[in-house]
Amino acid sequence: MRSGRFFRTLCTGSGHAPLVLVILLFSAAGLRDSFDAWIARTDLPVVLPETSTELRDGSGALLRAYQVENGLWRLAPQPGGIDAGFIEMLIRYEDKRFRSHRGVDLLAMARAAGQAVLNRRAVSGGSTLTMQVARLLEDGPTGRWTGKLRQIRVALALERRLTKDAILSLYLTHAPYGGNLEGVRAAALAWFGKEPARLTPAQAALLVALPQSPETRRPDRHPEAARAARGRVLARMQAQRVLDAAEAAAARREPVPTAMRPFPQLAAHLADRMRAAAPGARRIDTTLDAQVQARLERLVARAARAAGGRVSAAMLVADHRSGDIVASVGSPVYGDDGGRQGFVDMTRAIRSPGSTLKPLIYGLAFDQGLVHPDTLIHDGPVQFGRYAPRNFDGAFRGDVRVRDALRMSLNIPVVMLTDQIGPARVMAALRRSGAKPHLPGAAPPGLAIALGGVGIDLHDLVQLYAGLAQGGEGPRLRSDLNAPRGRAGRLISDVAAWQVGNILAGATPPPGAPGGVVAFKTGTSYGHRDAWAVGYDGRHVIGVWLGRADGTPVPGAFGGDLAAPVLFEAFGRLKPEFDPLPPPPSSTLILGTAGLPAPLRRFRPRDAAFAPAPDAVHLIFPPDGARLESAGQPLTIKLGGGVAPFSVLADGRPVATGIRRREFEISGLEAGFSTLAVVDARGRADRISLRLD
Repeated sequence: MRSGRFFRTLCTGSGHAPLVLVILLFSAAGLRDSFDAWIARTDLPVVLPETSTELRDGSGALLRAYQVENGLWRLAPQPGGIDAGFIEMLIRYEDKRFRSHRGVDLLAMARAAGQAVLNRRAVSGGSTLTMQVARLLEDGPTGRWTGKLRQIRVALALERRLTKDAILSLYLTHAPYGGNLEGVRAAALAWFGKEPARLTPAQAALLVALPQSPETRRPDRHPEAARAARGRVLARMQAQRVLDAAEAAAARREPVPTAMRPFPQLAAHLADRMRAAAPGARRIDTTLDAQVQARLERLVARAARAAGGRVSAAMLVADHRSGDIVASVGSPVYGDDGGRQGFVDMTRAIRSPGSTLKPLIYGLAFDQGLVHPDTLIHDGPVQFGRYAPRNFDGAFRGDVRVRDALRMSLNIPVVMLTDQIGPARVMAALRRSGAKPHLPGAAPPGLAIALGGVGIDLHDLVQLYAGLAQGGEGPRLRSDLNAPRGRAGRLISDVAAWQVGNILAGATPPPGAPGGVVAFKTGTSYGHRDAWAVGYDGRHVIGVWLGRADGTPVPGAFGGDLAAPVLFEAFGRLKPEFDPLPPPPSSTLILGTAGLPAPLRRFRPRDAAFAPAPDAVHLIFPPDGARLESAGQPLTIKLGGGVAPFSVLADGRPVATGIRRREFEISGLEAGFSTLAVVDARGRADRISLRLD
């Protein structure tokens, strides 16, 4: 009653009461304003944390992540990427009034203080999730009242400047989960090997319990403590009817993880390259398929081990319709394993392509009307100046069809065609494909480019074959999902491209592999340094390389033996069945040799009317223009072509007659310039000039 009269006295203004009321109101307002100003002046810690750069595949699956400062794994939570059941457990267990308080829960703090007094020890905490975020952002102390006051101030300031969802996201990013793990995504990947989008009740409960004492509850070091902490969370969730009794019992029986799992490190070389090209990017979206990438990385590692010590390997897979790279394997391992130099990305290493450029040369020859797939071409000794190409096995096969010359990968026919096309035109076609071929020094391209005398990397070789697979004009390959699609220049006509593909599809596949489903070509570089296989079906193109990263030879390595089986197995791991190759364009001329127009039945160079017959006699050694230190000594003569017996003349003077061998010696030559001529039994001749010192 007295208090009521006092209140009425203040309100009616008797005596000095109005002055007292004004003072009280102003004091309260002043305290409130001072408190608000104190909160407003709060110097907040950084709320935009550094998170791991992530490389993701075309569907969003994680390929690789990079650690942040101090070697921490801290991955940014993805919208909608956290299990809703875990979020509910977290809030129910840690801060059930999180959605309603303003940073500090006075009821929870009072309860915690009362329990501490009654039990003479801390039984429960009064910190809200917002206060925990404040502590995590500043890595501040919790035991002293000054530290707790600072957390309260920062928590109140955070609530004024951020939304509840933003604060929750900060907790999910910074909460510690043992070792160098921060954030629920890093924890789920390390402890369960999966993203936290779908968690079992047992997994969710463990992730709720770990941040309270991340080191003493680490399941790999303290499994019983981890199991007990998880059990307390499950018990409370059952009591609050988040879980029923059966769900809680099943969760208790679920084993806790016994070890941290490694973070994904797929497409490691490509990831390094793309990260360097986009510094500061937190997420890099690629065209890759994580599952295919993982399967092919295992295949490449196995193939390299089977090939022997120090052998490396690489593979590139692309969709030749879209240009999207599906898988990129730069080496068998990402590191140095038995001298394999695994840090070198062999998809980008410049190497000799061996015979893998031959399909392009034949396609150019088809387009220029030089030959048809069923044209006869002579495989025999030839010489272009000082260059006398030989087949890989040193044998000659005489007249063969062009399609057989390509399938058997004969060297002499393709060099003859390159001579007619022109090496510069071959190089121009390579560049139109999107490739960047390399020549040593400033030397112009020569005929040897047909046999691998040019540098190219696996990426550009796959780019070239994508063009062949797409009717002579393919897409530019891309690995960045956000990069615009583009087209490379036209290499050859659609008819020529189909003819090349039809020939390559008829090549003999490795033992046990299906025939006629992949248009493929193998290659082996000089000295057995590189073994290649590149091929395509109706949808995908795959390139395979094996060799040593340092360029030293691999004795006995052949593309057909080493790389081709890996190519076909890669197709099997890529998809359940092959996509069919395309039908021929309507304008394709499909005839046997006898049905071809006369100029296409047999290959003859454009200057054939003035050129010696393909089987005419010619001097292989000495070459024309040679300078030799053999004056007064026997001189070795090597002949090609022609019909024995042979006669040799020096400056018009016979020095040897009736010779039936193709390698022999002559004598009686004096110092100075001489002209040597050889004549066969049919009167055909060849001559050279040389100087003897």
